[in-house]
Amino acid sequence: MEPRVLQPVNDANKPTSNDGTPKGKKVWSLADFDIGKPLGKGKFGNVYLAREKTTKFIVALKVLFKSQLQKSGVEHQLRREIEIQSHLQHDNILRLYNWFHDKTRIYLILEYAYRGELYKVLQKERRFDEKTTAKYVYQLANALKYCHSKKVIHRDIKPENLLLGLTQDLKIADFGWSVHAPSSRRTTLCGTLDYLPPEMIEGSYHDENVDLWSLGVLCYELMVGKPPFETESNSETYRRITRVDIRYPPCVTPGARDLIGSLLRHDPRTRMPLEDVMKHPWIVANYSPK
Repeated sequence: MEPRVLQPVNDANKPTSNDGTPKGKKVWSLADFDIGKPLGKGKFGNVYLAREKTTKFIVALKVLFKSQLQKSGVEHQLRREIEIQSHLQHDNILRLYNWFHDKTRIYLILEYAYRGELYKVLQKERRFDEKTTAKYVYQLANALKYCHSKKVIHRDIKPENLLLGLTQDLKIADFGWSVHAPSSRRTTLCGTLDYLPPEMIEGSYHDENVDLWSLGVLCYELMVGKPPFETESNSETYRRITRVDIRYPPCVTPGARDLIGSLLRHDPRTRMPLEDVMKHPWIVANYSPK
């Protein structure tokens, strides 16, 4: 059971102090935690294993340097990430419990995903079998369905942004490129090249259907070990994406090909809806949610 002290804060709905922290809440500091081993390094800082001293609750502490964020002009992106992730509560989305800051750093108190990055596990295994792939595709579809119901488009689904918990359940971790889109559709070019859908490459308006494309790319990569449109040059990758030039190796079974092909469609409106992905015969044959 989660300790009450680490319940997430909904910053958007709370009055704030002069320094931006919510009023009426415990003000956290580094002194509240025992810091353990580093879990990962990023462009703007590091992630550490940590334990809250009073409750002994284990968390991941993401430490970001303000100077690096300002230098790269991404403070707004971090604010958006904090706002979005603190409002999302789903078994397959990494929880953001709270945040605090000092003169030089910003700290995010995050759920600890015991088994780490899906990307690293995939590198080690080279590729996953049908049952493992179906489980992760189902769980991701379920999480994205929840995000879309909250008007959140992720826009950067890829193995590096997905973590695995203790029971090997998938967790969406990084919301840096997400948008809260009550009515707007975006034209920003973002995300990872191999996962970009045609409408983003071509500069068209895009909506939540970009996440359906990414789900199809992920399903292919989990089964094959590399993304479907990966080539030696960016221009060739762009060309293959816009033509939806998919080449299936023998390890991708007919059922998986049907699902992938239903998601990797040039016209975003014709991509398979997430609820249908979760009920797809290939998913049902290979994974039964608890």
